[in-house]
Amino acid sequence: MRYRNSNMRKCLTTKTIAQCAAFFLFCLLPLKGVCQTGESTVNTLVEMGFENVGWTEDGKERVYVLQNSTYRLNGVGIGKAVDVIQKMGLPDKKPCRVIVLDNNVPQISLYYKPVIGDSIPEASRRDWDVSYDLGDSWEQIRKQKRKNSSLFKVDIVVYPELKLKNLVITQIYQVLFNLNPTIEVSLWKGMKFIGQVIIPVYNEYGSSYEQVRQGYVALSQSVRLPYNIFLTATIGSFNNYRWGGTLDAKHIFKDERFSVEGRIGYTGRSRFEDWRWKVSPLKRITWNLGGSFYWPEYNTSLSLKVEQYLLGEKGVRFDMVRNFRYVSIGFYGMKVQNAGNKGYNGGFRFQIALPPYKYKRKGYIPRVMPSEYFGMSYNAGNEQYYGRSFNPRVDDNMATENSFNPYFIKSELLNF
Repeated sequence: MRYRNSNMRKCLTTKTIAQCAAFFLFCLLPLKGVCQTGESTVNTLVEMGFENVGWTEDGKERVYVLQNSTYRLNGVGIGKAVDVIQKMGLPDKKPCRVIVLDNNVPQISLYYKPVIGDSIPEASRRDWDVSYDLGDSWEQIRKQKRKNSSLFKVDIVVYPELKLKNLVITQIYQVLFNLNPTIEVSLWKGMKFIGQVIIPVYNEYGSSYEQVRQGYVALSQSVRLPYNIFLTATIGSFNNYRWGGTLDAKHIFKDERFSVEGRIGYTGRSRFEDWRWKVSPLKRITWNLGGSFYWPEYNTSLSLKVEQYLLGEKGVRFDMVRNFRYVSIGFYGMKVQNAGNKGYNGGFRFQIALPPYKYKRKGYIPRVMPSEYFGMSYNAGNEQYYGRSFNPRVDDNMATENSFNPYFIKSELLNF
């Protein structure tokens, strides 16, 4: 009888241990599932071509970080990432945030907060709030290791350049068309190298435009500071025959429709002739300062700036730009010292997105592709000397300026 009771006690003890172990493993399963969901989502995003991808989670929210390097249009690329995260990467009964980078510098975030009720919530694109606010988790995820780094990956981008001018009575327009292959490399967080060669294809502008010559050769460093302040410093050789350095600053207010921005440049003349780079000393200061308002209902930006130009003259400029998915169209008006027509001038400009709209990298093999946008501007007053400035970065235009605008991204999510 004692032997039988002893065996029963052993069986009960073994059964109890097995039950406890099973209960313990059952408790761990949800945690294991969450980890696999976050990691598998990151792996899927990497397979799609997104770079600098990572994730983390605490008791408050799950956070993903990523950089769109495959889809040429940011609104489309961010929408594709949101679709994947909604399908396989949302946490259980907890908010989720997606922080979007540009050259490893955070730009905007998308925030989803589930509504907890009797039914199981199903997320859609319209449920995501888009803003410049990065949330409290940015300090945590910025230290996390990320997959598919963008550093030291090379793009060879071909920029088409078309110019027209109407100065000859016997000819409607003189035409200049160049193809400008450009090497672009991300060296470290926020740092980018650009090296460009200008190859003439069709030239009616004169002999000085006939030879192959250097274009942009520059280093550009971007940082994001607290209170939605963005700074970019650039040194090198720019367009309009300038070389030197510039500093750009932009601050977005709490009401994100409003912002102030400015640029100061210290440059000299730069020209490549007979296979020699000829430069003048740095002595010209140019600057602009102004504010802008974004009209979300029409994806239209309005800006007003005071400026000092390359000949030392000052002026005022107003711009209005309407942004669509594949094109941005702008109109401008100016009042400039010493210029003809009593200083008044104006015109229009546009930027058109160039296909292909998806271009995935293959490891560290350089990509060869056309530029994201092709653009032109029309000078209605035909002013040739006054009111002229320069651009320190080859990919800086009104379309790329708008590509991380939260209101524009939100409209893209809703209209895709």
